[in-house]
Amino acid sequence: MPDIFGDLFTMSGFFTLLMLLLLQAVLGFDNLLYISIESKRTGKHAPTVRRWGIGLAMLFRVVLLVIIVSLFGFLAEPLFAVDIPRIIDGEFTLQSLVTLIGGAFIIYTAIKEIHHLLTIDELGGHHQTGKKSVTQAILLIVTMNLVFSFDSILSAMAIANVKEVVDGVEQTRYQVTIMTIAIIASGVVMILMADYVAEFLQKNRMYEVLGLFILFLVGVLLVTEGAHLAHMHIFTFAIDAMSKSSFYLVVGVLIVSDIISTNFQKRLWAQREKELQRSTARPKTSEDA
Repeated sequence: MPDIFGDLFTMSGFFTLLMLLLLQAVLGFDNLLYISIESKRTGKHAPTVRRWGIGLAMLFRVVLLVIIVSLFGFLAEPLFAVDIPRIIDGEFTLQSLVTLIGGAFIIYTAIKEIHHLLTIDELGGHHQTGKKSVTQAILLIVTMNLVFSFDSILSAMAIANVKEVVDGVEQTRYQVTIMTIAIIASGVVMILMADYVAEFLQKNRMYEVLGLFILFLVGVLLVTEGAHLAHMHIFTFAIDAMSKSSFYLVVGVLIVSDIISTNFQKRLWAQREKELQRSTARPKTSEDA
C-alpha cells in the first residue's frame, strides 16, 4: 500500500503542491466572480451564502476528486452519439455533457444579469425581482463550483502524478493527498477573499458590467471545451476549444480597456464640471441680458 503522505515530504511533492496552488488561484478567479455575483441576490444574507457555498463546494470538490481519479476511464467513455448529416454530429461523454451544460448555464446567467442592469430603474437600489433564497443560492454556487471543478481537477491530475512500475508494468499514480491539500487551501483563500470581491463590486458598480462579460467569456470557454471533447461538428465545421491563453488575453484586454475608459470618462466629467463652474461664475454682460 503506497504511503499517501510520503509525497508531501519530498522536494518534487513540495513543488507539485506550489504549482497546484498557483493553478487553483488562476482557475479560481472566475469561480469567485460567479459566487460574488450570485450571492448578492440574497441581500443581507450574502456573506453567509458565500461562506456556506464555498465551504460545501470545497467538501464536494474533494469527493469529486476521489471519484474522478477512481473512474477516470469511465468519464472518457462515450454515452451516446448524435449524427444529423450536415447539421450536427458528435460523440458525447459525461465530461463533455457536464462542461457543455455548465457553460451554457453560465452564459445564460451572465446575459440575464446584463439585461437586469439595463432594465432596473435605480442603479443604486436593490432590485427585488428574481431575488433568491439562501438555499437556492447555496445550491447554485455548489453546483457551478463542481462544474468549474472538472477543469481544475483534470488539470491538477496532469500535474500531480507519478509513474511507478508494478510487477513489470508501468502505472500512473495520482497524488490525491497533495491535490486535496491544494483544494482545501484554495477554498480557505476563496472564503477570505469572497467578501472583499463582493464589496469591491458593490462600491465600484461600473466594474460589475466588466465582471459579467468576463463571466460570459467563461461560459463560452466551457461550451467550446465541451463541444471539443465531444468532437462536435456544426454544419460540417469542427468546434475547437478556446485556449486558456486566448481567454486570459481577452480578459486582460477587457480589464485594461475598461480601466482606461473609466479614467478617461472621469477626466471628461471633471473637465465638464470646471466648464460649468466657469460659466456660472462669469459675470453677466449686456449681451447676456
